[in-house]
Amino acid sequence: MPRLGISLYPDVSNDMEKDKAYLDVAAKYGYTRLFTNLLSVNEEDLKKFRELNQYAHEKGFEVILDVAPSVFEANGCSYDDLSFFKDLYADGIRLDEGFNGQKEALMTVNPQRLKIEVNASQDTKYIDNILSYKPYRDHLITCHNFYPQRYSGLSYELFQKTSQDIKKNNLKVAAFVTSQVQGAFGPWPVNDGLCTLEMHRDLPIDLQVRHYYATGLVDDILIANCYASEEEIKQVSEIHPGKLTIKIELDEHVTDVEKEIIFNYPHFVRGDMSEYMARSTMSRIDYKDAIIPAGNTPQQLHRGDVCVLNEKYGRYKGELHLILKDMPNTGNINLVGKVLEQEKILLEFIEPWKPFALIK
Repeated sequence: MPRLGISLYPDVSNDMEKDKAYLDVAAKYGYTRLFTNLLSVNEEDLKKFRELNQYAHEKGFEVILDVAPSVFEANGCSYDDLSFFKDLYADGIRLDEGFNGQKEALMTVNPQRLKIEVNASQDTKYIDNILSYKPYRDHLITCHNFYPQRYSGLSYELFQKTSQDIKKNNLKVAAFVTSQVQGAFGPWPVNDGLCTLEMHRDLPIDLQVRHYYATGLVDDILIANCYASEEEIKQVSEIHPGKLTIKIELDEHVTDVEKEIIFNYPHFVRGDMSEYMARSTMSRIDYKDAIIPAGNTPQQLHRGDVCVLNEKYGRYKGELHLILKDMPNTGNINLVGKVLEQEKILLEFIEPWKPFALIK
């Protein structure tokens, strides 16, 4: 099951009590990963990291530190001695920049048993090179970058390609989402959201997560900036990773029976899916005796329309349809809602037999 995580930057926040309180909130909602950044810290900052990471362990978090060769040099570390990071209560290190492939592979058998997380947001020839040196795969994981600068985030196409290539090698993939709380920050002064995918930058955090789950390409999801609100943390924790969940706006003419079908019925896409709609058909059995009069029946239905078949459709009455391609309506289909515009990215993941849910 995908894991959820948060990020903290004690060298930036300078507020240990607030950082610990944030860990408390995340732990309450089942988060188990902590990401933090060692790329530009001094000796005094290391004391903060040690204290914070120790507290995170007490709360059940796995701690991954973002590092680079410069961090190794500054702290007298080498690829064959990772004890410095273990002393900081780390469970793993993320290599923001790599070595030569063989060194990464040798790191995976470090006596401290730290996980080695490599950058997933680049040409996967780098990871193929590491794999050619026979690493201990149980200790090799991957994580995409986050991007503070607007328009600098990954395209979905590149994210999809690199993630698919990594998953073919049975390695875990993590990625970042961004809190939309005003003033949420990351490790750098430049911060206009902190996401992996550029298309996520201005989206609500729950939609970012639901989109990742829909792709099936992400094992762990980390909130990159802090502090996310408790509402955001809770929202994300309640999303089912195996169910495509889409927000809709109800039509003003929708009836109570139609609301029951929309929100309280377990939907899945019929296996012989049409190009025009995704049909959830079992509701017609359970609601065969219900009265579903003709309501709002526009002559044309559009992609993203949510519909329930009315009395005029006879035995098919009570089916729920998600419209995928514009089509005419002869009056036997009620328009009961519309997928929100920004939510339409999720319609790309409708497929035969897919469980889905509609939410307000």
